[in-house]
Amino acid sequence: MKSIWIIVLFFTCVVINGQNKDVNIQNDYAVAGYDLVSYVNGEAIKGNDKFMLTHKGVSYRFSSNVNLLKFEKDPVKFLPQYGGWCAYAMATKGEKVKVNPKTFELRKGKLYLFYDAYFDNTYEDWIEEGPDELVIRANKNWSSIVNRNP
Repeated sequence: MKSIWIIVLFFTCVVINGQNKDVNIQNDYAVAGYDLVSYVNGEAIKGNDKFMLTHKGVSYRFSSNVNLLKFEKDPVKFLPQYGGWCAYAMATKGEKVKVNPKTFELRKGKLYLFYDAYFDNTYEDWIEEGPDELVIRANKNWSSIVNRNP
C-alpha cells in the first residue's frame, strides 16, 4: 500500500513540474479560462470547455472553434504579457500577482492584464503613472523572473 502512495506522489510531482510555472493558471486554465482571441476585439469573454487547447503544457479555453483555430495558428499574437500576471505589479514590484481577466488593456498589439478587486484597480494606477515607462520596467522585471527559472 505504501508503494502505491509513493507512485501517486511521483506522478503528481511530474504533472506539477510539467506545467509552465510562469503562466498564471486559475481554475485549471490560463487567464482563468477566458478566450484570449476575444481580447483583440476589446472583449473579455469566458471560454467554453468544448473549445479547449493545450499549448506548451498550459490549457486555454475559447468561446468558439474559430477563435481556437486563430490561436492555434499564431499563439504568440494572443498570449498575454508576463504570463498573464498583473502588468502593474510586474512593473512596480517585479511580482506575480493574480488578475481579474475582465480588467485588461491592448497596447501596441499586446495584451496586458491587471489586478482588480476590493476597490484596488491597478489598471487605473497603470494609466495614471504612465504605461510606456511601466512597460519598460515590467519587461525588465519579467526577464529577470523567466531567466532565473529553469
